[in-house]
Amino acid sequence: MDAAHRRVLTSVKGSAFRHPAAIAAIAAALGALLASNAYAFIRGTDAPWLLGAVILSDVLAVGVGIFVAAREVLVAEQRSEASDARLGAVVDSAMDAIITVDAAQRIVQFNRAAEQVFRMPRERALGTPLAQLIPQRFRDAHHGHVASFGRTGVTSRRMGDVTTLWALRQDNGEEFPIEASISQVAEGGTRYFTVILRDITLRKRAEDAILQSQRDLRELSARVLDAREEEKTRIARELHDELGQLLTALKMDLSWVRERLPGELHAKTDGMAALLDQTVAATRRISADLRPLMLDDLGLADAARWLVEDFSARSGIACRMEVAGAALLETMPKPVATALYRAIQESLTNIARHAGARSAWASLAAGDGEAQFEIEDDGRGIAPEDLAKTRSLGLKGMRERIAYLGGSLEVARAPRGGTRVRVRVPLHGRGAAA
Repeated sequence: MDAAHRRVLTSVKGSAFRHPAAIAAIAAALGALLASNAYAFIRGTDAPWLLGAVILSDVLAVGVGIFVAAREVLVAEQRSEASDARLGAVVDSAMDAIITVDAAQRIVQFNRAAEQVFRMPRERALGTPLAQLIPQRFRDAHHGHVASFGRTGVTSRRMGDVTTLWALRQDNGEEFPIEASISQVAEGGTRYFTVILRDITLRKRAEDAILQSQRDLRELSARVLDAREEEKTRIARELHDELGQLLTALKMDLSWVRERLPGELHAKTDGMAALLDQTVAATRRISADLRPLMLDDLGLADAARWLVEDFSARSGIACRMEVAGAALLETMPKPVATALYRAIQESLTNIARHAGARSAWASLAAGDGEAQFEIEDDGRGIAPEDLAKTRSLGLKGMRERIAYLGGSLEVARAPRGGTRVRVRVPLHGRGAAA
């Protein structure tokens, strides 16, 4: 008879025999049967009719017991079949592919989602090796990983935590990325492994597109910064060379005119000379702020020392700079030197504007294929929410510049209570040869 039309059997535990009165009656009947057996055993052949009745009662009791036991077995089988049917329906309705293999890694369960993901009918998949669903170059390693997982005794775990997992479609041999978890269970002396997996092709494409967009934006940002540095260098050169020379010539002409003017006009010319001196100093300061010529002429070490000394003189904050590996610092590629100089400059500016510090300590070093810069102060420190502010463009620009070169920038609270900035940049990282 078809399972759908089979009469549902009821277990003894679910019938009327479960009632306390019925249980008491059965117990009394069994007690009476036991007493009858004892009495018949004592009388023996003196009462053959009693012995026959007892034997007949015993056979009847045994028959009832066998009937009840057989019924319970049938009920258990029926329940097991129903449970298997419900489990099969749940597995088949799952949106993720579910595959179960035996100890030999042959497929014993292949749900509807797996058919769609691998484009392979269930009838063709059952009984075949799991390896056919895996690209050739991964098969040996995957077989070893599953066997190793079986020896661990762990019931379940995620697969591919570090790397992307790949599977193979059966209609066209296309490889596609998946994420999966595996579990194991022992049943009837046989170990079964169940893999639940999901096709992440669309998500992987979206992630790759986002990463590529980020790389493109970083590349564009770097190009914009490079163009900005070149423009700053050009303007700084013109201020220093052309405008500086013109102001110097004007000062010399003013001195010549002063010598030929009456004494009562000397005060006026002295004021004009003082104003020219201020203009020359402002020109030099603006030129240095745009890009100090010593960074190109003498190297990063001297430029960093000058920057720290100028910061201390302007802000009144005591700052000490320690330099190691000066030879490497002087010969490092221009993009790396520029990035480190701007990081030092931005850090000192932030200390002067926001820290409320009295002292600062800085170090600059090069070695083991990388350049390092670290500075900390004893000011009020920086809060995490300050780092997330949309207007903190200085830190964001610094981070982007360093990241483009393959380096890292860390901003955290310093042991002295202020802020610590730590920068690491490879000497010959990406973009450093420009």
